[in-house]
Amino acid sequence: MKPITYEEQQLMSIFNSTGTRQGLISELEEMRGQLTAEDADLKELTDSSLEKLREMTDEEYGTLDLFPDFSEEDENA
Repeated sequence: MKPITYEEQQLMSIFNSTGTRQGLISELEEMRGQLTAEDADLKELTDSSLEKLREMTDEEYGTLDLFPDFSEEDENA
């Protein structure tokens, strides 16, 4: 499994409403379809997250800690 960045982990955490790998892939694909050209950075992050999710197994997905971490954002406020 390719290493997941902090940013990818946070994005996955936000869209992980189903609790399944395939459900998360579907949620990210749906969100990506609504992005505009102005959202290039988010589109790139979404693409890298989707690539990693598609390459991993359900067992690997089950080991991910997909809970949003807002502490870094709170410290910068």
